Amino acid sequence: MLDIKWIREHQEQVQLIAEQKGIDLAIPELLRRDDQRRALLLEVERLRQERNRLTQRIQGFIRERAVEEAESCKGEVKTLNRRLTGLEHELQEAEREYRDLMLLVPNRISPDTPIGRSDRDNVEVRRAGEPPAFGFEPRDHVALGELHRLIDIPRGVKTAGSRNYYLTGIGVLLHRAVQQLAVDLLVAKGFALFEVPLMVRPAAMLNTGFFPLGQDQTYRIADEDRYLVGTSEVPLVSYFEDEIVDVARPLKLAAASPCFRNEVGSAGKDVHGLYRVRQFAKVEQVILCQNDPGVSEQLFQEITENAEELLQLLELPYRVMAVCSGDMSQKTYKQYDIETWMPSRAAYGETHSSSQLLDFQARRSNIRFKDHSGKLQYCYTLNNTAVASPRILIPLLENHQEEDGCIRIPQALRKYMNGLERIAPPYR
Repeated sequence: MLDIKWIREHQEQVQLIAEQKGIDLAIPELLRRDDQRRALLLEVERLRQERNRLTQRIQGFIRERAVEEAESCKGEVKTLNRRLTGLEHELQEAEREYRDLMLLVPNRISPDTPIGRSDRDNVEVRRAGEPPAFGFEPRDHVALGELHRLIDIPRGVKTAGSRNYYLTGIGVLLHRAVQQLAVDLLVAKGFALFEVPLMVRPAAMLNTGFFPLGQDQTYRIADEDRYLVGTSEVPLVSYFEDEIVDVARPLKLAAASPCFRNEVGSAGKDVHGLYRVRQFAKVEQVILCQNDPGVSEQLFQEITENAEELLQLLELPYRVMAVCSGDMSQKTYKQYDIETWMPSRAAYGETHSSSQLLDFQARRSNIRFKDHSGKLQYCYTLNNTAVASPRILIPLLENHQEEDGCIRIPQALRKYMNGLERIAPPYR
């Protein structure tokens, strides 16, 4: 959420950003609603003051035993109350309409964000590692998973429907190993580790910017008005909701959690294998800091580098992409995606994402800090996917396969895999 004063001063800019992000919002209508509610609020406050004045006069008349004058004033108060009740109802409705529109206002966009409509307009920032040159016909991750009995998609679909799966045996160990590697990496860098709620109130989704525009991607718990989170970013930020925090040093938080996403609108898209599934696990980085753009940018690069370090430990080729305006969500100020080489796609596929949000989430969540003068300010927030599995298993299995069907385990994962150096087919 942005400050309404800032929106008024930058109407054309905000309207352009809304159009670039594909948000159906008319800024002139928002400002008209704001004017309407302000006028109603002034009138309501004026009538309340008038009622208070009349009430005091009535009390004075009663003390003076001026019955006729007191009754006359009581009649005025009744008339005023009827009018006030109607205006208060109008004000309540105007406030609701204004807030509904405010919740659609997009965050600002950083000056170095590429302008574009979709991921085709994202711009490469850097790349690391070289895609493997196989001297044989490589298998994709589904074939490798079936060969080694690591993945069972047909039974996942039978049990839970489309875009579901089972991981079995060593597949589960790999799934847990990459998460633990990410957790250990972040803890060593000073991140505080959390176990978080996976079911949250609607307010938590709204305050972190996932509602109202992302509501169709979220699973609702029937009859409880709670939602399954698609990222631990939601409960990590909400941990400090309505609090004044000390961010003299940035608050660095991390969580490893299951995540759920409805994938509405993705029919026919990335349907093969484990790329786009409804249930997955993520290790998330979240940072709260002072409202200093320079500090935020530095931390943004830091959390991106943490994800890159993980990919380097997994010995996977990747590239970092600056996400364009049309490919960013409503809440995002600046975003980098990290795409890892996936041989079966003969292309890089997104595996990580880093975002700066400035004070967008903190304003909605009412998370503040005291600056050097003691004045309350809204914090800035950032987040990054340190690793998401099972998607990361796609490049992990495919890039490290060998001609005989074996899969080499990167050195950094072996201590989490009981020292296993290679995965061999069961018949070996």
